[in-house]
Amino acid sequence: MTLTANDPLTYWQVTPLNEALYDVADAPMEGEMDSTFFLTKDKNIIPHTYPCRTAYIAEARDKEPRPQGAPDWSLARNVLPMGSPKLDLSGFWFRATRVSGWARTAIDADADGTARLSLSVCGAAVAFVNGEKVGWLAPATRNATAEVTFDAPLKAGKNEITIYFDDLAERDAVIPISLVWLSGPTSKQGLPFNADPQLVRGVEATFEAMHLDRNNYDDAEIWLQLPVAFSVDTQLSVRVAGHFMSHDQQVFSLEVPAGQGRVLLCHSSDLPADYRYFHIAVSVDDFVTQATLGAEISHRSALPPPADTLDARIEEALAWVAENAETDTERAVACLARGTEADLETASAIITHALPAIENCWDCADFALVPLLWGRIIHPERLSSALRERVDQAILTYRYWMDEPGNDVQWYFSENHALLFHTAAYLGGNLLPDATFQRSGRKGTEQRDVNRDRLMAWFDHFESVEMAEFNSAPYFPIDLKGMTALFALAPDQDIRARAQKAIARLIELVANSAHHGVITAAQGRSYQHSLCVTDTLELTGISRLLWGKGAYGAHVNCLPQLALCLRDYGLKLPDLTGRACWAANDAQEWMYCQGQNAFAHLYHYKTADTAMGSAATYRWGEWGYQETLIHARLGHDPRAQVWVNHPGELIQSGYGRPSYWGGSASVPRVQQYRDLAVVLFSGQAPQPNFTHCWFPTACFDQWRLSGNRASAVSGNGMITLSASGPLELQEQGASAGNELRLDGHDGLWVLRLGQGHDLDGFEARHSLSVDRANDGTLHINDPEYGLVTFHPDGRVEAEGRVLNPKGWSLSGTRTILPLQSDKERRVG
Repeated sequence: MTLTANDPLTYWQVTPLNEALYDVADAPMEGEMDSTFFLTKDKNIIPHTYPCRTAYIAEARDKEPRPQGAPDWSLARNVLPMGSPKLDLSGFWFRATRVSGWARTAIDADADGTARLSLSVCGAAVAFVNGEKVGWLAPATRNATAEVTFDAPLKAGKNEITIYFDDLAERDAVIPISLVWLSGPTSKQGLPFNADPQLVRGVEATFEAMHLDRNNYDDAEIWLQLPVAFSVDTQLSVRVAGHFMSHDQQVFSLEVPAGQGRVLLCHSSDLPADYRYFHIAVSVDDFVTQATLGAEISHRSALPPPADTLDARIEEALAWVAENAETDTERAVACLARGTEADLETASAIITHALPAIENCWDCADFALVPLLWGRIIHPERLSSALRERVDQAILTYRYWMDEPGNDVQWYFSENHALLFHTAAYLGGNLLPDATFQRSGRKGTEQRDVNRDRLMAWFDHFESVEMAEFNSAPYFPIDLKGMTALFALAPDQDIRARAQKAIARLIELVANSAHHGVITAAQGRSYQHSLCVTDTLELTGISRLLWGKGAYGAHVNCLPQLALCLRDYGLKLPDLTGRACWAANDAQEWMYCQGQNAFAHLYHYKTADTAMGSAATYRWGEWGYQETLIHARLGHDPRAQVWVNHPGELIQSGYGRPSYWGGSASVPRVQQYRDLAVVLFSGQAPQPNFTHCWFPTACFDQWRLSGNRASAVSGNGMITLSASGPLELQEQGASAGNELRLDGHDGLWVLRLGQGHDLDGFEARHSLSVDRANDGTLHINDPEYGLVTFHPDGRVEAEGRVLNPKGWSLSGTRTILPLQSDKERRVG
């Protein structure tokens, strides 16, 4: 295809990254917990600067990069577009790391001439055309791009465009390289690979079409579907791993004969119960490239039915974690609690493996440190003296807060991290009262007391505004990690009491928003690996523990601690089984608010057969972060779920915040009344020019798609979706069979859930046409609710009722509604 204005160049070779720790002198930071750090108005630029960034800015900003030596392309990685307009080298680095390397692409020009190109990066880069320097830029900004335009003298034929790049990676790092054609002589995108172009195009076609045969596996073979087969015999190397916080992985290789339409990768029982990413590297002749697919691996079928008693479920949970969880210190807690010889060997190996991250203050080391303290405090005799001494030394040298000197990139600002830092310092100080904590210079007793005050302030915050990371499936368990540790281990009764109250409140929030034990709600922060799963969510494991409904996943943050609190430390929680596993012949409506200044107003409605939760009047039209604004489930199969979002990037299984599935580039207007909701987007370029819906067809008993309408049945629950334009089901690629797309930045979606099996009748009754008034008011005539009016100020009117989010409270209001009546019973 001939290049036209604003076409990106999308085929790249990249040398192996040069990665070097970027250490600066230890220094304290200014700042405090910032629970609303993700509510920035400027395209999610996180408003905090580490000393390492300050040093990097001084070194690199607005200074021409100086490449050291020439690139060695012999080990370069070949990168195909896979739908992305840029080369994306993003990832997660647990320490500040200077990242540099070379990338190249090509332009095939019909004649000599001068092209105008635009280059954008976050860190620094210099561009060369056929070996001659043509432009550079060095914004040195964290995860925010700047661009420069330059003239590129082209010769007739192939022209090599080479980019030297440099950036500072601080934990989650966005490292994009975007090169865009603006104007010039008639030219085409060239291929920078030393490979037959026909072979490359063939591999690209295969990669774009391939997908896994399911999105959820339970005791099943995992097949890679190849709708476009490889044209020659091909070698695959597959690395199966969890998300960036995961510890375990499997690697295997296999041959794929030419023309084969699918290939068996492995059996799901050989993998942990978790969301797993399949990093597939293909080698054809000398051409090697990679793509990533994802799926949930469930072990539900291997579990017995949940026991009838809480005591039995506690023992089951501890045993499952000790035997099946990832090699994380939470598993070590379960192993130490059981105390067999084999368990103690496992715990010792896990702790030894975890200590370097704590000793070097890696980001997220606080996640590992709190359960390590649990084991050290409760079971010191079950650790060897040498290991115990090393643990104590790690406790004394760790950096616990911003006012202590350090050069790390630990994330101090979110609610979950702040709680864990204060918890670890408080418990560590109490454990070692006479020792000196290296970074603060405080004795243990003072460290304990200082952080007792910080914990009291944290609980003041929680009790007054609760969670900015509302309903977050990945972060609620981390909050519970800190709360359960304090309940079990705190030397102060008032801290224990506040921790118990906080645990009970988080569990109540989950129960109110759960559908048959599985959380189904708008979430303040989410990821692909926490959305495209059901059985392996830790909140589902907690549901099995508390309410006898659910399964377990291998990645845990609090499950053994919660179980031990219930078994050994007298934690009492109200029985919320009826709420969490709603089976009544009526419905629950739940309205409340969360966060500083009640920035999140949340609505939830569920029956025995359907559930849907949403965020009302939430940042409409702003740039989003990781928020999932609407989420629904139907029937009793938890995999039968739906949500709608505006992708933040075009790479599936990427590192963006927002990503392809987790969060929205543009926050939509969302309003809900019972089983009816409207979702209206108002995005803009350069955001992706489509919105989409997770619609897992294989998980429905029936489904259909016609024009602007998609509908499905699962169990006794039904859903119909109407959109402002034609809906397209993706039939190839990573989300084949699971994704409905609607073209445009400004799509309107209407969701309607209901009870029954008669899909024809349900669709006929719910035409879901929307009348849009000039002032932004939306009207829908619903056959059960009558005229439903969605006002542009967030109010919703129907059935003689007015739902006004501005009046919702932190404690919330639960209302029991008959399914098809305007009578109601308020229950608190």
